[in-house]
Amino acid sequence: MYQPVSLFIGLRYSRAAKGNAFISFISFFSITGITLGLIALITVISVMNGFEDKLKKSMLGYIPHISLENQNHTLEDVEQFALQFQSDPRINHITPYVKAEALLQTSAEIRPILLQGVFLTEQFTALQDKMTQGQWQRLFSTRYSIAMSQYLANKLQLRVGDQVRVIVPAASSFTPVGRVPSQRLFTLVATFSTGSEVDTALAFTRGEFVSRLLKTSPEKVPEIAFELNDAFLIDEILNDYHIHFSQFTTTDWRATQGTLFSAVAMEKRIMSLLLGLIILVAVFNIVSALIMMVGEKQSEVAILQTLGLTPAKIQQVFIVQGLYNGVLGTVIGASLGVLFAANINEILAAVGLHFLGGAALPVLFEPMQLTLIFTSSIAMSFIATLYPAAKAAAIRPAEVLRYE
Repeated sequence: MYQPVSLFIGLRYSRAAKGNAFISFISFFSITGITLGLIALITVISVMNGFEDKLKKSMLGYIPHISLENQNHTLEDVEQFALQFQSDPRINHITPYVKAEALLQTSAEIRPILLQGVFLTEQFTALQDKMTQGQWQRLFSTRYSIAMSQYLANKLQLRVGDQVRVIVPAASSFTPVGRVPSQRLFTLVATFSTGSEVDTALAFTRGEFVSRLLKTSPEKVPEIAFELNDAFLIDEILNDYHIHFSQFTTTDWRATQGTLFSAVAMEKRIMSLLLGLIILVAVFNIVSALIMMVGEKQSEVAILQTLGLTPAKIQQVFIVQGLYNGVLGTVIGASLGVLFAANINEILAAVGLHFLGGAALPVLFEPMQLTLIFTSSIAMSFIATLYPAAKAAAIRPAEVLRYE
């Protein structure tokens, strides 16, 4: 099969047994370094992507991604407002929303919580497969009913069917004995477990009951909640609909959970940088090996030039030779990295290592991220070949062959 002469010679140099064992060792070390660096980088990034996705689903799936506050809207107003966003695939659903900071009191303990009011069954979709006891549907059929996490129920020593006093300090009434916070006995109808921080301070009841505790009209909806298909699209949505949101006081999930996800993102970037340095060190070995190869092959380069090979073609020969090591290490490393990450739980179990109390490590591959890692490795390998290749192209045949 026809090959350009520079490609043919470059591949021949790459595959031929080297006379200099030290150059061979450095070439092997560069391929191995790139391979190991990519395996480590792809594995770590994929696991961290999995953790981030798990956090996103477990912590952001139960709170509004965007909250629009306006005290003057009714349920009908919210329905009309939501019609404007029906065609946007990024928005999962829009629902009325009301919340209150409350206390749960039993004879055993008092616990502070965020009490969320639900108006529609769609607002409870994310928790339907997280139920541990009771039936969440009873929230909509039983007066003054409440659903809380199994963690809270255990702390308060409650079981389904028991009553718990809900106290809202922000709303109070005057009595002969002084100011008394708004309170009411609620019946526990369901418990859930998300396995996240949400379990420590979140409970649900119907929106109208929260409004009564807050001593506001049940006909009015203080907030409108947006749930997005991807919570990280928050900036896109806010920019696209800033005119629609101008009449509201707008808050989003970053107000309460933004610090955690910023820390995770920062950790991902730092880990990527540190592991990327491993690949960079391996790429520098390509430079070392090529420079020594140029010094060893000076006479051959000079002969090729006398036979008519131009300096540009000579440069291409050594670029091909250097890229051979870079591409080989990248292909092997990327392939093994994906395989290792995809089977990391089985591999860890086989060697007897267990993390997270025996729970499986979450793994998530992002094609764009993998493509960026692959192309960056190839690009660094290409850049590493430019200086040695330029040095080879600058060889003067007359000076090299003078004493041959």
